[in-house]
Amino acid sequence: MRIGTFLLFDHRVPFLPALVILLMCCAFFEETVASKNPYYEACNEPSPCGNVSVKYPFWTQSDFCKRKLSTGVIVAIIIAAISVTVVLFLILRCFLRKRHGFKQHKNGKAYDIKTAEATQFDFAAIQAATNNFSADNKLGNGGFGVVYKGRFQDGQDVAVKRLFRRSAQGTAEFKNEVEVVAKLQHRNLVRLLGFCMEGEEKILVFEYMPNRSLDYFLFDSEKRGLLDWPRRYSIVSEIAQGMLYLHEYSRLRIIHRDLKSGNIHLDANMNPKISDFGMARIVGVDQAQGTASKIAGTLGYMPPEYVRAGHFSVKSDVYSFGLLVLEIISGKKNRSFSHPDNDEGLPSYAWKHWTDGRPMEVLDPILRDSCTRNEVIRCIHMSLLCVQQNPADRPTMSTIDNMLKNYAVTLRDPQPPAFGIYGPSIIEDDSNERAPSANKVTITELEPR
Repeated sequence: MRIGTFLLFDHRVPFLPALVILLMCCAFFEETVASKNPYYEACNEPSPCGNVSVKYPFWTQSDFCKRKLSTGVIVAIIIAAISVTVVLFLILRCFLRKRHGFKQHKNGKAYDIKTAEATQFDFAAIQAATNNFSADNKLGNGGFGVVYKGRFQDGQDVAVKRLFRRSAQGTAEFKNEVEVVAKLQHRNLVRLLGFCMEGEEKILVFEYMPNRSLDYFLFDSEKRGLLDWPRRYSIVSEIAQGMLYLHEYSRLRIIHRDLKSGNIHLDANMNPKISDFGMARIVGVDQAQGTASKIAGTLGYMPPEYVRAGHFSVKSDVYSFGLLVLEIISGKKNRSFSHPDNDEGLPSYAWKHWTDGRPMEVLDPILRDSCTRNEVIRCIHMSLLCVQQNPADRPTMSTIDNMLKNYAVTLRDPQPPAFGIYGPSIIEDDSNERAPSANKVTITELEPR
């Protein structure tokens, strides 16, 4: 839009709008004074514009120079014009931010993060909280970044997940995790407090879990003694409640796709909380499955239909849950499990003892004095139902939760679990898998959901 020879709002002249408004205010003021003051005298002084012809929107050069104003009036007009410009700029800026959400551009590509449930932290504040990401504050490595312990100035302890730089996977996972986790509120889910996205830095801030992850205790010869049977049974029940919330009761229906012992964190009272939603998928309320073009998940926890054809569903999480429960019962890792009579993994080992009528052989030996036999057998039975090869045969999380709470529910006989479903052609070794996770291989998706 042009006014005379001025180009309004030209980005090359940042203060031009204020100047135009100033001139318009001057003209308006002069016309008002002239119309109301009969003693207002014309000015015969030379034009301040000289011989330069300047075109104004509503007045001529001679009109502009006919009258003179006091210094105080001119200063007041300048201040008013600048104030109006600043206010209008701030209003416009707030409107655009609210309409389009928080957007950062990197290499010409925009990453939108639209959530009101999480706080956006300054990088400097996070840097100070982690003592400049000190190695002493390091909690572990994840598939897409490093996790540090942090403490803000108000004394609040947090877990800071700093994603690796220049990682397309990390950016997609970051955006996914912020938008998904920020909307989830359940006592058995790790709570996202906020995020930071400045330049190449992509950071997630979670509530701090002082007892780290479940695998840290479960697969350690000394620490696993802290997990007696009542505690393990409670952990199984609470994980089931968290998964039930994701599948049926949250505002979004979430398929986690990476449920494992390394992604179960323990609070100060050893209560479990599900974490790491970077690979999670949101599906419709009336939708229970989908198809992925590339495999994402952890080797040993993925169901056969997902590995073979990319089909995932709520029953995929059920399969992973069944494997997780077998690990909790036995104290053994799934993929690294070995036995002289069977090298096909934990599900086949449990199935063999189940069919032989010796299910208690699956139990971790240190639990024999603290366990309840019926609870152990029922949990093994439930786990075998979860790891059946046909997804239609597996129970839902609602049914599983009912199995754990109501012993009047009769469990049907399980079918054999899937064997030999992992081919080497689909495996990608990820040396960045978070320690001390039991699973050293993670297969990741290379495109955003």
